[in-house]
Amino acid sequence: MEKVRKIIHVDMDAFYASVEQMDNPDLKGKPVAVGGNRERGVVAAASYEARAYGVRSAMSGKLAALKCPKLVFVKPRFDRYKELSNQIREIFYDYTDLVEPLSLDEAFLDVTENKVNNPSATLIAQEIRDRIKEEVGLNASAGISYNKFLAKTASDINKPNGQAVILPKEAEVFLEKLPIEKFFGIGKVTAEKMKSIGIHNGHDLKQFSLQYLTKKFGKSGLHFFNIVRGIHLSEVQPNRIRKSLSAENTFEKDLSDRVSFEAALLEIFEELKRRIKRTGIKGRTVTLKIKYSDFTIQTRSKTFEQYPEEHKIWETVMDLLQQETLALPVRLFGIGLSNLNVEIEQEHFGKQLWIDFDGEL
Repeated sequence: MEKVRKIIHVDMDAFYASVEQMDNPDLKGKPVAVGGNRERGVVAAASYEARAYGVRSAMSGKLAALKCPKLVFVKPRFDRYKELSNQIREIFYDYTDLVEPLSLDEAFLDVTENKVNNPSATLIAQEIRDRIKEEVGLNASAGISYNKFLAKTASDINKPNGQAVILPKEAEVFLEKLPIEKFFGIGKVTAEKMKSIGIHNGHDLKQFSLQYLTKKFGKSGLHFFNIVRGIHLSEVQPNRIRKSLSAENTFEKDLSDRVSFEAALLEIFEELKRRIKRTGIKGRTVTLKIKYSDFTIQTRSKTFEQYPEEHKIWETVMDLLQQETLALPVRLFGIGLSNLNVEIEQEHFGKQLWIDFDGEL
């Protein structure tokens, strides 16, 4: 029986632009460019409405405005994108510690063995996407396969807001039909070079020997030879250990009285308890996060010598709430745990196990 990993690639849909549309309802449904302006600068990201006009990232703002006269330019807010990216990664860590972020808006996850004991990477990917939508408010796409290259390729198939699976038995046929510019890692320049020698898709690439590809493309030749045959041995490389476990909620209307504060915090605490149960994580530091109506953020924390039980966490949250009067109406509450029990196990993280695999993902 073949031993195969189960890899998910999660890719947020038009992340920067989608964040701007979420935070500013007036932008919903409109063509939006993050970065640049009508006279100068470069577009960092474009909404799907803008992409329909041919607006793309790395395009000059002037050209983007010519392509889409109604294009709305907004300044990037990288602190906000990073904040949401961290929330999304916290969701990933509920399922596996083998998370390799590629950027703020995409990451690989190895769920061959996972914290929820779900043998289906496909169902895990769907659950992650559902949680990102529910907890963060944004759409994500996902690809599932037995290696990183194929998972990354699959995540583009049903974008936006979809997912696709490439099974081991389907990989070679799928890759033979794939246009060469769609191969992850083959950029515009390399794609044009390949087309100049008659390589337009995976089938064409497969006709060339390893010796020829190495001579023509150097060290990359071996990579091209392997990936078109579905071979990609690079493992998911986690580059950080989880430092916190948290749950939070942004409210439709700002909260301003004690009864609504406690009701909102109880709902958030129930979600945190579910995450504690799912992950087995404990933390010595309890933090209450408060975002006020003017978007200023305050945190209040208490650290214990031992890991507090759930009832003690709730008592601590209430104590932190009463520590001082809240200055303004509240837009967001969050409850977090840090100084986690997993931090002492850091040396064990990153070990990836091979398991017997029957061809389902």
